[in-house]
Amino acid sequence: MSAQHVQRSGIAVIIARILGGVILVFGLLLALGGGWLLSLSGSAYYLIAGLGWLVAGWLIFTARASGGYLYAAVFFSTVIWAFYEADGSAWALVPRLIVPAVFMAAVALLMPYLKKTAVGNRGAWIFVVLLIVAGISVPVFYAGTAYIPSDTTSIPGQRQIMSDPSPLRTGSDWPAYGGSYAARRYSPLQQINKGNVRGLERTWVFETGDMPPGDPSDSSYGAETTPLKVGDSLYLCTAMNILIAIDAQTGIERWRHDPGVAEQYIPYTAACRGVAYFESPAQTGGNCGKRIIEGTLDGRLIAVDAASGQRCEGFGENGSASITVGMGQVEPGMVAMTSPPTIIQGVIVTGHQVKDGISIDAPSGVLQGFDAVTGEHLWAWDMDRPELSGRPTDGAPFTRGTPNMWTTASGDEALGYVYAPMGNSAGDYLSADRSGAEDTYSTALVALDVNTGKPVWHFRTVDIDVWDYDLGSQASLVDFPAGGGTVPALILPTKQGDIYVLDRRTGKPLTGVERRRVPAGGVEPEERTPTQPFSAYHTLAKPALEERDMWGMSPLDQMICRIQYRRAAYAGIYTPPTSERHWIQYPGYNGGSDWGGVAIDASRGIIVANYNDMPNYNRLAPQAGAPYAIDVNAGWRMPFTDLLCKEPPYGGIRAIDLVSGATLWDRPFGTARRNGPFGIPSMLPAVIGTPNNGGPVVTAGGLIFIAAATDNLIKAIDIETGETLWQDKLSAGGQATPMTYEYNGRQYVVIMAGGHHFMHTPIGDDLIAYALPGD
Repeated sequence: MSAQHVQRSGIAVIIARILGGVILVFGLLLALGGGWLLSLSGSAYYLIAGLGWLVAGWLIFTARASGGYLYAAVFFSTVIWAFYEADGSAWALVPRLIVPAVFMAAVALLMPYLKKTAVGNRGAWIFVVLLIVAGISVPVFYAGTAYIPSDTTSIPGQRQIMSDPSPLRTGSDWPAYGGSYAARRYSPLQQINKGNVRGLERTWVFETGDMPPGDPSDSSYGAETTPLKVGDSLYLCTAMNILIAIDAQTGIERWRHDPGVAEQYIPYTAACRGVAYFESPAQTGGNCGKRIIEGTLDGRLIAVDAASGQRCEGFGENGSASITVGMGQVEPGMVAMTSPPTIIQGVIVTGHQVKDGISIDAPSGVLQGFDAVTGEHLWAWDMDRPELSGRPTDGAPFTRGTPNMWTTASGDEALGYVYAPMGNSAGDYLSADRSGAEDTYSTALVALDVNTGKPVWHFRTVDIDVWDYDLGSQASLVDFPAGGGTVPALILPTKQGDIYVLDRRTGKPLTGVERRRVPAGGVEPEERTPTQPFSAYHTLAKPALEERDMWGMSPLDQMICRIQYRRAAYAGIYTPPTSERHWIQYPGYNGGSDWGGVAIDASRGIIVANYNDMPNYNRLAPQAGAPYAIDVNAGWRMPFTDLLCKEPPYGGIRAIDLVSGATLWDRPFGTARRNGPFGIPSMLPAVIGTPNNGGPVVTAGGLIFIAAATDNLIKAIDIETGETLWQDKLSAGGQATPMTYEYNGRQYVVIMAGGHHFMHTPIGDDLIAYALPGD
């Protein structure tokens, strides 16, 4: 025997001990966890495979080739099981096959040194090549992951353009947060279209200068801003409510106004989604005839002159009006306006955020109306004190802990109605102490008469909500075909994924609403209703989770997620909250649809909805100030790896026929480039479908513009096929809704790259404008 052969054999034994030891330990952990999972009525695979790995690892450790053969048998059995469980999802194969395949490749390379075989090294290398080919082929030929390709024959043709009751509409301008108060996020501009969008380039970048002190990654910033464009200026607010006007063509600052909001007033997130624009017919041409109005984190309405940025002195007290008068004790950070107000018939309608999870004795969720010219308080709607028409005069505050409207309302100028998407009571996950009015209006769309502040109608999307399924999206106003004509209607998306179509005059559903049985039990079994409403028109929700839907980066952490699944209470959507063990909430409280809302192509009759597809892993725990606090694992993340327990996709984007509610196309939305285990970006361009916050904008050019996902990209998508035609990397997270406008014959698309702490995207302060190349 040559010295070289002896040396090679000695190295092979060392490698065999290392490899065999790793496989042995891995197998031991799989066997122990697999036994636990089986005792919970879970899959038997992990116990069986773990025992096989355990024995194979020992045999390889002792340099016996039989260990390699046994491991190969376990591996190929795993392949069969993995493809059966994956059921068409390429991403589902990742935890089931990647790590076992790496071990298999290592075993195959080691085999010729454990025992002479007929094929020797050549056979080992052939096996490795086959593994590589299989790895390439699986995503190509087995990529059935939640993608419904577009059938272009089903795309609606050009339809009659819908009327818009808003006095200010999209076109050359973008005069309201949702485009107009109809909230369609639609522009008739088409200079940028499917044929030329690949030539889109940055034309200017504006830095707001509003960045958190210290390390931005440790901050609670999430600007979420969508600018307005009126005339020759863009108007925006920063995370800390600094108002700024910039030139629409050059991006050069014209003025700024800092209302002086202190950091102690930051609630959960320092955010300002947008501002409102108002023209006073009696004052046009004078100071503040055209004004910008914002709501602040410290509960004030601020009105400034659109031309100069100076305070409108005739508005409230020196250009400011407080919404907290009459609320009683309000600690800093408890009441904040993070969404723009809505102005209908000259009345500013305000809602506000009340910080969750602190106490059931939180400030009131009262909605209020103010005169857009004078700032005078006109009315208040306190649902538990319907006799009030203004602020309390009896010394008692507005009813504390009532549902609030933290998001943005839409409105109909002709009807004089504002449509308020309501949140939940202060005790989000408990209902026993709520009043009848709270049960009536919680998680409901409420139409208020802007002249009186009184409810005209309401439509409740959840009965006695204890899942924090508050309405986060604006309702979008449309003309809906019915009875040979059209009906003034609205489209209402929800966090559960249901989309409703309502007559906006009466609140009556224009499409089917079904009552279905839901799970019972939880900490308040007597409070739970036996049924809940579901939309028969369309839902973004996916089927209930199964154990096989659990994910990870290896069989080990996937098994841990499967154990968590089996230990939790879960019987589908509306599984009641529990305290003795965790419960699974799916969809989680980020949707479905959230504050980004949907966009509606008014000419084609298409709804575009991006959505989240993630569960929460929750448990109620005792807390001072409330019977329970909520311990939320948002997205159901694994400890250590920071990966989500549910397999991808975690977010999608979908086109829906407005008339029928049929899905035209649906695909995962967001690439994996900024996601990976242990918080390390993978930089992979693969479309995985990520969590997303922010909404889409659609144009007559047949394009959807959207950022929102965690990959820090803004994209232009073909509305007819779902194909991404163009994209650009942003300087920070794109958790905001874009807007588009025209100036001097040139169309621009603008997005705020502000990032978001909750979405784990980089914080920034860049407002970025795109246009086709020009002179």
